[in-house]
Amino acid sequence: MLFKITTRALPGRCLANAVLITFAKPGAASFVARGRPLRLSGMPTYPQQPPSGLPDDPYRADSRPWPQQANPSWMGHVHPEYYRAAPGHQGQPLSVMMPAQSPAAVLHAGRTRGGLLGLSIAGGVLAFLSLFLVVPFLLSNTGAAGFLIGFLASLVPLAVVLAAVHIIDRWEPEPKRLLFFAFTWGAAVSVAVTLLIQPFFVLTFQFTDQPDLQTYMATVQAPIVEEFAKSLGLLILLLAARRQFDGPVDGVVFAFTIAGGFAFTENILYFGRAIAESASPASDFAQVFFLRGVMSPFAHAIFTGTTGLVMGFAARRWRTGASIGAFFVGLLPAMFLHNRWNSMGQGFLLDYIVVQVPIFLLAVGGIIFLRVAEKRLTRQRLMEYSAAGWFTPAEVQLLATMGGRRTALAWAANSGRKRQMKQFMKAATQLANTRQRILSGREVPLHQAEERQQLQRILSLRAAVAG
Repeated sequence: MLFKITTRALPGRCLANAVLITFAKPGAASFVARGRPLRLSGMPTYPQQPPSGLPDDPYRADSRPWPQQANPSWMGHVHPEYYRAAPGHQGQPLSVMMPAQSPAAVLHAGRTRGGLLGLSIAGGVLAFLSLFLVVPFLLSNTGAAGFLIGFLASLVPLAVVLAAVHIIDRWEPEPKRLLFFAFTWGAAVSVAVTLLIQPFFVLTFQFTDQPDLQTYMATVQAPIVEEFAKSLGLLILLLAARRQFDGPVDGVVFAFTIAGGFAFTENILYFGRAIAESASPASDFAQVFFLRGVMSPFAHAIFTGTTGLVMGFAARRWRTGASIGAFFVGLLPAMFLHNRWNSMGQGFLLDYIVVQVPIFLLAVGGIIFLRVAEKRLTRQRLMEYSAAGWFTPAEVQLLATMGGRRTALAWAANSGRKRQMKQFMKAATQLANTRQRILSGREVPLHQAEERQQLQRILSLRAAVAG
């Protein structure tokens, strides 16, 4: 046994707050929690010299736990027939615990890495080409001065949305190249797609006057075309980066990033037009900025966020058909919310207070609910690896709770290993997500090969953290 946990009565402290965790190996590091943040002076290193024979794995006899253990929350529900124990560790070398990877699994891993690189390159090329359509359109509507002022002013609501994305994405940060793809898709590609499609809506219907056309464009064309164009980027991410897009929180993160990019470009148009086409540009710009930049910076994010949420749940199923179906189903609430927003007229303020503010608060509550469920699921999956010997219970507490992560990062910063600790946390969260995919019962050998790679990385990262 590599560690032991004892309780000790401390003066003026309740027994629950006096926990001493030490490691059985002489000279190994230890830390004490006395009702305050842990002060870490080291971490255990694995594996030690393996004993002879196979590890004594208590989960090997019966791999099905009690349902409440396998399903700590409604997210990521596991059917009993798909449950299997985590591979045992307890000091054994990785080659003993898990079979060697097949050449097909290695080839698939290489293809996955190449796929992400190809996705980034293709996204960058599409965004660059889209600028040849988007930038002239903006300049023709705003003029050079309006474009410049609109660009600078649009950075403010964009910063608010991206700050929200950062907060939501803190638990399991998405790869920066995928977030960059999402933003450029929203800011350039989806705008170009909208500009290319919307003329067909105008040609399809005949209108007797300009107000009817404007109403139609705002309440019918914009919700359908814009949400389709934005969500198309989500579908590409889900199909091309399935290992990273693996749950509803990821769907919300990518959807908010795409929508933030789209709103950024759209705000340049509205802010710049308020300056270029107004007799009193200062007052008109202030009014438009207040309506779009202050009262509704999250409007597009909430619209597209519903699509991302639906597609995130579909990502748990790991099926292409389910992903495509979720794309079309998720468009419906996004288009409906977009239509309701654009339909607000003279009673805008009342509708905003009675309808839009509650929708925003509901979205905030839903995101918090999703994050709590995700954390509970991560903790349960890491506890299963802990039972198999990969983590100590103390490490699970550090890796699977926000308080534990703050404590571990503070210790790592004092030791000059904050970067390694962040990588360790991220790898542990990814490992928990991989285990969830294994327990889904679909493409199990493929995910087990990925699990093997991640467990090897866990060992090396723990050694780097321990120094």
